[in-house]
Amino acid sequence: MPVIKGLEWAFDTVAATYEKLRPGYTDDLYEMLFDYIPINQSSHVVEVGIGGGQATLPILQTGCNLTAVEYGENLSKLCEKKFEEYKNFSVITGKFEDVALPVSQYDLIYSASAFHWVPEDIGYAKVYDMLKSSGAFARFANHPYRDKGNPALSAEIDNLYSQYYYTYYDKVSVKETEYTEEQAVQRAEIAEKYGFVDIRHAMFYRTRTFSAKEYIALLGTYSDHIAMEEKIRTEFFGRIEETINQYGGIYTIYDTIDLQLARKP
Repeated sequence: MPVIKGLEWAFDTVAATYEKLRPGYTDDLYEMLFDYIPINQSSHVVEVGIGGGQATLPILQTGCNLTAVEYGENLSKLCEKKFEEYKNFSVITGKFEDVALPVSQYDLIYSASAFHWVPEDIGYAKVYDMLKSSGAFARFANHPYRDKGNPALSAEIDNLYSQYYYTYYDKVSVKETEYTEEQAVQRAEIAEKYGFVDIRHAMFYRTRTFSAKEYIALLGTYSDHIAMEEKIRTEFFGRIEETINQYGGIYTIYDTIDLQLARKP
């Protein structure tokens, strides 16, 4: 489903659940990232939208000086506690587009499943200004797709989304599609408009399996689901949980993770 702008506040209302249930990223993604831009104790790095810290630990473990920018106050506090043993880590609470950060100072700026909340023209221009010459911008995101192995279950859940979600938001029901490499390429090419070079992309895949209750808890960390009126959301989630249990009690998500890399000349 497309992102509904203006709901970035929602994640902070479920910070602990978000940190627990949102997934991290694959080892081969970080291998490609570090091949592209080696990071060590002398490096200065910014993470845009740390969330629950799902993408942070592999970067921190390089010994770099990592500054995270996070809009949500509860998520900021959670990550300060989570990574308190790392003296090379700090958090600034605020929107990336509003926070004052030095120019030409950073070796790597990266954002994991968060940069779509930043206005494109502001975000890319700001990243470019903040990077040193030859510094890198890494944008990556997880794109979950419904249970392809149980099409009858997926069809039933689609019907529930038409009945509840699309009716609530007064939108035409849209058939969900799996994230494609064409979309990843289009996203990668955005950086070229803002002066970046050496643009690359890659795709990574995995599956995650949930019980009905676990899947409902995960849905409760999605901004557009959080923002639904509580009574409607409760009924909606209850129907989904009931349906999953009717079809075996297990729901599998098929994840596609895309990585875009770009360099400041």
